[in-house]
Amino acid sequence: MESNITLVKSVLKYTYGLVPIIAGLDKFTNLLTDWGQYVSAGFSDMLPLEAGTFMMIVGVIEIIAGILVFVKPKVGALVVMSWLIAIALVLVFSGKYIDVAVRDLVMAVGAFALAKLYSPEAT
Repeated sequence: MESNITLVKSVLKYTYGLVPIIAGLDKFTNLLTDWGQYVSAGFSDMLPLEAGTFMMIVGVIEIIAGILVFVKPKVGALVVMSWLIAIALVLVFSGKYIDVAVRDLVMAVGAFALAKLYSPEAT
């Protein structure tokens, strides 16, 4: 049983550590997608900088969150969970990309599970 828990912790830790780092790095290259498309026109108009620059800042935050998962898994997982919920809420309120919002909420549940696995009461 212990080895199964260790395996699950490891898989979740690498998933929630690497995915934000990769997505964050891609904010600088747009190889996976054009990240600017996820910034609504109304929000973009309120920004004091270009949408691309804003997404690069988002990328830095995501990279830091991913690294935090590796260094302090419980805290990092909670940061990633919160970040995913925030992204989902922005998408829901924009009325676009609801499918991505649902996916991000499901991913947030996985990040919450990772945080719980690193809680003292989980051992």
